Amino acid sequence: MKTRPLAQDKSRFKVLTRRTLMLGGLQAGMVGTLAARMYYLQVLQADKYKVLAEENRINLRLLAPQRGRILDRFGVPLAINQQSYRVVIVAEQAGDIDSTLNAIGTLIPLGDSERHRVLREMKRKHSFVPIVVRENLSWEEVARIEVNIPELPGVQIEVGRNRYYPFADRATQITGYVAPVSEKELTGDPLMELPDFRIGKAGIEKAQDLELRGTAGTSQIEVNAFGRVVREINRDDGTPGEEIATTIDMALQDFTMRRLRSEESATCVVMDVVTGDVLTIASSPSYDANTFTQGISNTLWTALNSDPHTPLYNKAIQGVYLPGSTFKPVVAMAALEAGIITPDFRVNCPGVFTLGDHDYHCWRHGGHGTLDLHGGLKNSCDVYFYEVAMKVGVDRVAAMANRLGMGAPTGIDIPNERPGNIPTKAWKLAKYGVRWVDGDTPSIAIGQGYINVTPLQLVTMLTRIISNRAIVPHLLRPAGIMEAGKPFDPDHGAKDFPELGFNPLHINAILSGMNAVTNEPGGTGYGARISEPGMEMGGKSGTSQFRQITAAEREHGIKKGEQLPWKDRENAVFIAFAPVGNPRYACAVYVEHGIAGAKYAGPIARDVLRECQRRDPSRRVPPDPMIVADAGPPQGAPGGPVPPTEKTP
Repeated sequence: MKTRPLAQDKSRFKVLTRRTLMLGGLQAGMVGTLAARMYYLQVLQADKYKVLAEENRINLRLLAPQRGRILDRFGVPLAINQQSYRVVIVAEQAGDIDSTLNAIGTLIPLGDSERHRVLREMKRKHSFVPIVVRENLSWEEVARIEVNIPELPGVQIEVGRNRYYPFADRATQITGYVAPVSEKELTGDPLMELPDFRIGKAGIEKAQDLELRGTAGTSQIEVNAFGRVVREINRDDGTPGEEIATTIDMALQDFTMRRLRSEESATCVVMDVVTGDVLTIASSPSYDANTFTQGISNTLWTALNSDPHTPLYNKAIQGVYLPGSTFKPVVAMAALEAGIITPDFRVNCPGVFTLGDHDYHCWRHGGHGTLDLHGGLKNSCDVYFYEVAMKVGVDRVAAMANRLGMGAPTGIDIPNERPGNIPTKAWKLAKYGVRWVDGDTPSIAIGQGYINVTPLQLVTMLTRIISNRAIVPHLLRPAGIMEAGKPFDPDHGAKDFPELGFNPLHINAILSGMNAVTNEPGGTGYGARISEPGMEMGGKSGTSQFRQITAAEREHGIKKGEQLPWKDRENAVFIAFAPVGNPRYACAVYVEHGIAGAKYAGPIARDVLRECQRRDPSRRVPPDPMIVADAGPPQGAPGGPVPPTEKTP
């Protein structure tokens, strides 16, 4: 057997040792590099990667703030928040959206419109924002979803808050309503994409939207590797929105709304003549704001829009009407202040006023005989005011109407108020390209022709005459609610309004004539008087005709009220103040197609002002500031007593 030389073996050993050392060194270097990297990552960069790991495990979500409440003047809630349950889906966690929606549809009712809405919202919102699939779930629906959550990726049950209006349609025209943010209203702010977030669309909800919103909160939640929520680690609900106190007396508002339901379509406004507080602003029929908050159906939306009684409009500020004879105090004040007439100015009324070859008739066919201003207002004599208007001229009448709050928005603190129209010579020339002629003026004298006003402007006009100040109506009460035992100033802000500078004798002459309307036999509103001592009201009736009465109709008999279809009947209007000895409250009532002001609008004004004086909400906290169960229809409503009234203009 041959043996290997010793020198050769030593050479092999040296080569093996070098290779071993090289391999070992390489391994040691790799281990060292790995150790150094691990030291860098786990020690030097520990804080950084700890944060990254936490961010992967913990999600931070925005929370919609709790919207502020809206209250009446005594703290009665008009708009609040209620807890509700909804199912939401997060697009980035859901995977196959269609399959997930199909699975949800097997557990709870889910219509095609809801599916389309979810898919549409996913396209315009961030993928991490939860999209509401269904709101206002019942307990049974919540349970069915929760049991199947493991098979529904990206689906969660959330506890949310819905805006709720306790008085439904009785306060809608005041509060307005909230609704989800539309696509055109998105600003890129993630808060506006949250399921809970709503913005004001009408009324105080819209006017005070930013104040009511509050500040967003946050929720820290722990999720597992699959994105499922494990627990909520921390929660900051944010800052709730401000509470907004209004000037409204909800008990009086409720009474007024029920009283208006005796007519097909009507509106009523009550103001404090000292402070400008709007105590009631009612428009009937109305709509339930809750239907908008929870999502209104296309069928109901179409029905509301097509209703000839216009329930979606606040008739008190959006309805523009002919004022009829309630405009006569404006004509009288213009003539008195211009020195054209005195309260003793007398006119003989034979029943017709002739100008050129045209006859302008008085509402009383045989005329009123000779009257002064007191008698002219008491009897609502058209011929008297034809004569006065021709003397004073349309431009002076318009200037006075403007001073009394007509022809422009009053400035009330809710949106969509319409300005109405008070014509002048320049206005007609600019609008129609023709000059004002003498034959245009008699119509203005009795609140017809080119004039249009809102019921709020009518009550503002009366308030300014009584107070001799340029009072601006308002719905917000910065001083907060009135509480029993808490001192408050019943005349707060009264002196903030500039004086109008009317001669007190002229004011007294007009108010005296309006007192005669309701409290002297023969007055056009005598049948609608308040008989309780100390509560008597003064008023002015009006009937606005929006169709031309032909000579043939006058000769053969004019069709009266109930003989005409509802939409062809004349409008009824009545303005009033009480108590006559020391006026504190003013009221305007407008009944669409109500036939006659004193007969139909007057009794509503009487009932509302009597209830207002009984409560006296400007000077005290009533013993029953909260609304109680319905005690039945108020006087004059269907099912309630209606005192007899006289047929008047």
